[in-house]
Amino acid sequence: MLAERAAKAIENATVLDRPADAVAGAVSKVLKPGRVKDALSGTPLGHPAHPALIAVPIGSWLSASWLDLVGGRGGRSAASKLVMLGVMSSVPAVLTGASDWSDTLGAERRAGFVHALANSTGLAIYVASWRARRQGKHLKGAGLALAGAGVVGFSGWLGGHLAYALGVGVDTTAFLGGPTDWTEVASEADLADGQPLAATVGVVPILLVRQGARIFALNDRCTHRGGPLHEGKVVGDCIECPWHGSRFRLVSGEIERGPATQSQQVFEVRVDTGRVLVRR
Repeated sequence: MLAERAAKAIENATVLDRPADAVAGAVSKVLKPGRVKDALSGTPLGHPAHPALIAVPIGSWLSASWLDLVGGRGGRSAASKLVMLGVMSSVPAVLTGASDWSDTLGAERRAGFVHALANSTGLAIYVASWRARRQGKHLKGAGLALAGAGVVGFSGWLGGHLAYALGVGVDTTAFLGGPTDWTEVASEADLADGQPLAATVGVVPILLVRQGARIFALNDRCTHRGGPLHEGKVVGDCIECPWHGSRFRLVSGEIERGPATQSQQVFEVRVDTGRVLVRR
């Protein structure tokens, strides 16, 4: 398929790495782990905020073009206001998208970079459309809006590819269920207090942490971008992901700090004659 070939070409375009890494690094320096990053990531919502926020600018811009086509002279004022509404509402969409994209690497970062460039181009075209309308050049404004819709449409397709083909923003543990029967994963003697330990049951990575007399077990793959939690550190009653700093409570898997939006899967634990066993 042409679309699939185009997506693969973008994913493999290593020429994008240098500028994409530079921009992502700048964004990461500004958006450090904390409340602002959590809000932009959608941590309080339980899912990424960016996909919901893009509906307002896209809807406003397409509605403006519809009025351009069928509204006649009476629809010009409303169409101009809709174009500006789309421009203004694109700001939170840009901020949340930049936050999510800065945590990606490789093919996802390249595709996201092109997605961002296309969105920026589309936004600039819509600003030009609004200015033309303000100057009374309604036909030019309408034409620019159609051009902007084409660019934003391409960007939207690429955004869908990022989410549904590359899994950006998707819980990376969604299809890792874990054992339903008690299954041995480690020896109790291997667990040092406060030191994360990695184990595996089939294809499911397990994180084990001892704190005093209690042993906790969570999925070892961070729900955010798949970071190996056993390489992170224990902070109080939480495990911190070594990649982007998300923190999860050991007892429940709940998010203490983002940018993760989905809680970590936890497993029941019991010890039998020195063997550590887990189950869902």
